[in-house]
Amino acid sequence: MSKAFESIRQGLREAVAHARGDTTGVNTFTPRLVDVAAVRGRMGLSQVQFAARFGFSVSTLRHWERGDRQPQGPALVLLNLIDRDPAGVLRALS
Repeated sequence: MSKAFESIRQGLREAVAHARGDTTGVNTFTPRLVDVAAVRGRMGLSQVQFAARFGFSVSTLRHWERGDRQPQGPALVLLNLIDRDPAGVLRALS
């Protein structure tokens, strides 16, 4: 069998093992929770400005800040980036 086939086969085995709960050798990234109100406050932006600048709905932003909901997935990753390097994110988006 070809090297490509063996690589694909090994990848599938690892994926199946991971799906069954075997995390041996698996690196996962779990973004930390972010205090959205504090990040927004440090930037000096209103809720409307912050939401518009980063593509969130104002309603969702308000839920995060009240603690009704927690950001998840790509939103949480983006908020972590904004928290760590707001100027860099703004440059990337301009």
